[in-house]
Amino acid sequence: MKLMVIGSGGREHAIIKKLSENPEITKIYVLPGNAGMSDLAECVSIAATDIDAQVKFACENSIDYAVVTPDDPLALGAVDALTAAGIPCFGPDKKAALIEASKAFAKDLMHKYNIPTADYAVFDDMDKALAYLHEQTCPIVIKADGLALGKGVIIAETMTEAEKAVRSIMADRSFGDAGKTIVIEEFLTGPEVSVLTFTDGKTLVPMVSSMDHKRALDGDQGLNTGGMGTIAPNPFYTPEIAEISMRTIFLPTIRAMEAEGRPFRGCLYFSLMLTKDGPKVIEYNCRFGDPETQVVLPLMQSDLFTVMKETTDGTLRAEDVRFSDGAACCVIMASQGYPGKYQKGFEITVDDSVKDNVIYAGAAWKDGKLITNGGRVLGVLGMGKDLKEAIARAYENTEKVTFANAYCRKDIGSKAL
Repeated sequence: MKLMVIGSGGREHAIIKKLSENPEITKIYVLPGNAGMSDLAECVSIAATDIDAQVKFACENSIDYAVVTPDDPLALGAVDALTAAGIPCFGPDKKAALIEASKAFAKDLMHKYNIPTADYAVFDDMDKALAYLHEQTCPIVIKADGLALGKGVIIAETMTEAEKAVRSIMADRSFGDAGKTIVIEEFLTGPEVSVLTFTDGKTLVPMVSSMDHKRALDGDQGLNTGGMGTIAPNPFYTPEIAEISMRTIFLPTIRAMEAEGRPFRGCLYFSLMLTKDGPKVIEYNCRFGDPETQVVLPLMQSDLFTVMKETTDGTLRAEDVRFSDGAACCVIMASQGYPGKYQKGFEITVDDSVKDNVIYAGAAWKDGKLITNGGRVLGVLGMGKDLKEAIARAYENTEKVTFANAYCRKDIGSKAL
């Protein structure tokens, strides 16, 4: 069986690692992939957003199944195009992907179906947005409506910062067309939890919970990033909170999407804030999170391909989704300066004893050597019977991975301990 995975980062490498455990899968292509995953999949230089080229490649190479993971191709209709060409896919169609592609749509959906979330207002007129802003208190959250590479959210501590954010997004178009419309919403407080789920549009099965670390520097300081590390499970996500989340958030969301004529199939990601009033939705993602996937999938005991196929076929069964009782930690090793300016092109050296624990996000080949080719270069995984052991092993493993200009946070998982 031949598979095609769309994407190029650590998330895709983690997915390919898990898929390759299935003996029925004889070949995996990754479009475009990166050099670090080339031992498991053949990298094909087709961009994740070049849907016509993906369809052509899939048809010419008799692809049996495609896995579309990044937000951009999902929002552009990659699953629709591949499905129309006779290629079954994992991932939501364009109509369902709107749950991430438009924050305004997502907030209105939650409001309509009484799904707990922060209070909010939506604007496509900057003057009206600024007038509304002056009636609110800070801190306050300003969000670009569309996709902005995970960076379209600004938490403003003061009214001056909030005004600057609105003008930057709407007038200066700092996030391009994603900022034509904005969402201004209440600032929530409490522990954050990421919960990835499998769903076939009717049945929903949560994966193990996780905790992301977005800020660049220790102590949750510095700029927001694509993620500097993750742990799983998240100790703040108790069985009681899981039950409440399923009843008030997870199931109501997939039922709402079905009622709206947008049934969701694939991985629906819930970013939650555990407030004093209970769990509330911060945002939805229409795909596996990065770097949450790097700790969630290593804990999965069941076959990933089987579960993915069930979401596509509408036959998902909770008993087919099993996770271990252990723990995992992933520490991101980045290029110094990320998420701002950084240098790349440095040779990456990995000790053989930890090569199976390295998940590549930004790597390339040069003169037969693996070199850095991104801000987030790779993730280093640690597994253990509990979080303390998993975190310790992850940091032990980082000592065996080197490249010039390397940087990582030293406190991933510390607040969970």
